[in-house]
Amino acid sequence: MNTDLAAYTGLFGAAFLAATILPAQSEAVLAMMIVADRYPLVTLIGVASLGNVLGSVVNWILGRGIEHYRDRRWFPLSPAKLDRAEGWYRRYGKWSLLASWVPVIGDPLTVVAGVLRVPFLTFFTLVTIAKSGRYLVLAWLTLEVA
Repeated sequence: MNTDLAAYTGLFGAAFLAATILPAQSEAVLAMMIVADRYPLVTLIGVASLGNVLGSVVNWILGRGIEHYRDRRWFPLSPAKLDRAEGWYRRYGKWSLLASWVPVIGDPLTVVAGVLRVPFLTFFTLVTIAKSGRYLVLAWLTLEVA
């Protein structure tokens, strides 16, 4: 595998995992790749955004199918996190998905969107805006500091 493809695959994987309930850090990977000044910025932002949005789609799908298991010990989100995310969603409605990039509450929000049967197109649009916006701001800050 050529090194550029491996780098993009690594960025995609980090962004994908960071959007799921698994711990991962995509921001550091993206910032390092921007500072390396070896890859087109638009491509980096696009790859990171795509991976992160698709990871959130996995959460939405999980929410659609496993909500009735929420009281099981193996359920991927603690009851407190899921309740907090549901509270945000019930308070702010679909617009709460614009906070899907926020640490701690963002991933549970995407699961709750599935649980509450948010239409996929609405979910996908709002999460794409949020996740892409975060990477755009991160890229700008990285370029300002570097």
